[in-house]
Amino acid sequence: MGTLFIVPTPVGNLEDMTFRAIRILKEADLVLAEDTRTSGVLLKHFEIRPAALMSHHKFNEHGTTNSVVERLLAGQNVALISDAGTPGISDPGFFLVREAVRAGIEVQTLPGATAFVPALVSSGLPCDRFCFEGFLPQKKGRHTRLESLRNEERTMVFYESPFRVVKTLQQFAEVFGPERKASVCREISKIHEESVRGTLSELIAHFTETPPKGEIVLIVSGCEASPTPSKEGGKKEKVKKS
Repeated sequence: MGTLFIVPTPVGNLEDMTFRAIRILKEADLVLAEDTRTSGVLLKHFEIRPAALMSHHKFNEHGTTNSVVERLLAGQNVALISDAGTPGISDPGFFLVREAVRAGIEVQTLPGATAFVPALVSSGLPCDRFCFEGFLPQKKGRHTRLESLRNEERTMVFYESPFRVVKTLQQFAEVFGPERKASVCREISKIHEESVRGTLSELIAHFTETPPKGEIVLIVSGCEASPTPSKEGGKKEKVKKS
């Protein structure tokens, strides 16, 4: 029986590729790529000539997964990559991993590049506890999702298109309040990487004047913990965050 390798690829700087990732892609019997043209540039840069390369993306993964699982059961090693970052994190990967696990196939996920971790750590907001929300629904269910996060105390992480950043920040301000602290990180690991920090109202003003470009990660602080009654005399004290 083969092994399914989940291989992160750089979100920006090609130097973020790991030695292990290069080796796995060279040795795999089959490399699955979200877009073979995009991945072709990466493979060529590292002189990786895969034994076989196949397209595997959100529009065909339900159709290709069975044949991939059959290859794995037959003893082939398969490596999955996306256009950038770690497969399965707002990219194709979950469905294949689930089916491989169900079939008893070993799945190894390599540590490596992903956009939200550096954005979170660089934000200056608490990162000991956080929730990853990825992309919000574009239309149906968007407001409901935000409302469900109104009282979230953990730092929140979102992905967003640069064309919707201002609108999304405005929606955040409506639900979380304009003074909620946040950070907008763009072009992670690229030449023009930038983190802009401030209140939601300050970020709205900044990006209204200077429209953002590139890949965007939004980091929003959680709400303050609700006061709880103390043991003495019914006094209240704020719950301290760990």
